[in-house]
Amino acid sequence: MRTGPAARTGQYAALLAYLVFLAFPFLWLVSTAFKPPRELGSLHPTWIPKDPTLANFRQAFDEQPLLQAAFNSLVAALAAAVIAVLVATPMAYVMARQRTRLAKAATGWVVVSQAFPFVLLIIPLFLVLKGLRLINSVPGLVMVYVVWALPFALWMLAGYVRAVPRELEEAAAVDGAGRLRTLVSVTAPLLAPGIVATALFAFITAWNEFFFALVLLKTPEKQTLPVVLTHFIGAEGVADLGPLAAAAFLATLPSLVVFALIQRRITGGMLAGAVKS
Repeated sequence: MRTGPAARTGQYAALLAYLVFLAFPFLWLVSTAFKPPRELGSLHPTWIPKDPTLANFRQAFDEQPLLQAAFNSLVAALAAAVIAVLVATPMAYVMARQRTRLAKAATGWVVVSQAFPFVLLIIPLFLVLKGLRLINSVPGLVMVYVVWALPFALWMLAGYVRAVPRELEEAAAVDGAGRLRTLVSVTAPLLAPGIVATALFAFITAWNEFFFALVLLKTPEKQTLPVVLTHFIGAEGVADLGPLAAAAFLATLPSLVVFALIQRRITGGMLAGAVKS
């Protein structure tokens, strides 16, 4: 359906306004991170710092263990991404290829589980981790991240599996390959782009996660980066704005870089999930 010049202009204007709305917080964060204290307290703030400085970054590293927190976040995010993909790949294959009622019920449950709020999950997860003595530990946090990432990983990988022609698997079966051999040797190599995109999405989700880490991790040496960022806010709610902006800027960069690399693959996975073989 064709649209007129006025309609296209309106669409582009709406898209531009949406992009400005999304970019404003990050651009203001970058600007704040490089401003000296006298500009931070100015009644007439400017976008571009008049006297840019790196003092906020030095102060942020001096006040809080950002490197240790970043390491904890990296370990938790990487482990959660790898485990989620290893568990989700064979499960997604079964969900996509089996036409049984159980497979359909599992697919429906995956979709419904995405609507569960964090508060509903944290209590049973806390009790399970307490029984396993994994409270206040990075391995316990990894288990929670895997549970949280699995539904989306299953849904995304199932879409990629459905995009793989069944004829390839049938040819492998004729040659004598079993289900496991077919999955490892035929299907998995074709799923490589989807597996990478799913793993990176799980990594981003775990890297940015705050609520579970806040509840489960109590020792400062084990806390992740999003939790440590809250330490720049005082007991009375007054934020140390310059160092907080500098630390938040550094914490945001990995997510932005990873998402920029995988955004096309994520879109491809969503489109693949909408195609029936």
